[in-house]
Amino acid sequence: MPDVFADLVGQDEAVATLRHAAAAAAAVLRAAHPAAVGSGQAEVEGEPGVDPGAGMTHAWIFTGPPGSGRSVAARAFAAALQCAYGTGCGECPGCHTTMTGTHADVRLVVPEGLSIGVGEMRALVLRAASTPSGGRWQIVIIEDADRLTEAAGNALLKAIEEPPPRTVFLLCAPSTHPDDVSVTIRSRCRVVPLRQPPAAAVAEVLVRRDGIAPDVAQWAAAAAQGHVGRARRLARDPEARQRRDAVLAVPRRLTGVGAALDAASALIEAAEAEAEASVAEADAAERAALQTALGAGGTGRGAAGAMRGAAGQLKDLEKRQKSRATRAQRDALDRALVDLAAFYRDALTMALRAPVAPVHTDTAAMAEAGAQKWDAEGALRRLEAVLECRAAIEANVKPRIAVEAMMLTLWKG
Repeated sequence: MPDVFADLVGQDEAVATLRHAAAAAAAVLRAAHPAAVGSGQAEVEGEPGVDPGAGMTHAWIFTGPPGSGRSVAARAFAAALQCAYGTGCGECPGCHTTMTGTHADVRLVVPEGLSIGVGEMRALVLRAASTPSGGRWQIVIIEDADRLTEAAGNALLKAIEEPPPRTVFLLCAPSTHPDDVSVTIRSRCRVVPLRQPPAAAVAEVLVRRDGIAPDVAQWAAAAAQGHVGRARRLARDPEARQRRDAVLAVPRRLTGVGAALDAASALIEAAEAEAEASVAEADAAERAALQTALGAGGTGRGAAGAMRGAAGQLKDLEKRQKSRATRAQRDALDRALVDLAAFYRDALTMALRAPVAPVHTDTAAMAEAGAQKWDAEGALRRLEAVLECRAAIEANVKPRIAVEAMMLTLWKG
């Protein structure tokens, strides 16, 4: 069975850092709690160059572009810290339960809405301060730490400044820019930078782990621009390929103002449909579970009164679900904009005769035609329009307004 770092594609330097830190953490536990960590630690006693505490700290930030594997790296590191052998073997109960999300001492925070609030963070910090039930580490993984509200960031900062002795915080963010992570939190964490994995490495994983045909894997890895999860969806999901094809057909649809606005509407509606499909099952399950917990369908005395008093809880659930749907819609729209940006990037490189391969090999002829029509300056203006649209949506501009403005710029050039 492969170890816990096997799915971290193309990140050899980061993996080496995390392996060393995990071994150092195991040495810390052996030195401080020899009876608590278990006999399995004997297997790393003689590892050279590992001193207790060397290379290990209580707070980490994993940075990198989308698809680089920030959350994969954080979860793998958490598994290595909980590993009975301190290596991330992938086979012991600590590794297995961490990787499957069932370890009692590993808490994963995945923002369902647009932000992570202070109430959720305070509750998490309070629970993280408890003693590890398994005798090793309490670990908190925060995906998309750039979505922390200011108050939530302050609550986390206090915990990082005065950490419990055996609690580790693992934060994932696009960068250490103050817009993503506050300077004070950054100054108290060790940063592990991840890079966009090369397409060849992504294709190799798709072939080896998912059994995808090599030619399909190579195409999907290039089209996904190194994003492993998106490459897997493109290779295995016909609907994902259809959505991508619809996005890449946008440039040839822009024949006038009306066509530009129609294209904007189509893009928004496709993102809304994709988001609705992605959250519908979870929404229904959550609502059914809450209604059951509140006594829905019950016939006993007080059941009707309990349901009448549940209106507030159902309203809170609907609010959370609406926020999650908004986030899902923006994520779906952002994926479409990334594909569109890559098309204009291809046109730009072709206009400049740059010796680089196109991202979208199946639309290379259309990109070449665009390069001849627009020249390099026109292609660059269109690429910048797509990137500005992404930035505007991230800054909470209404998606429809941002996309319509982008489409008009793409048409006019």
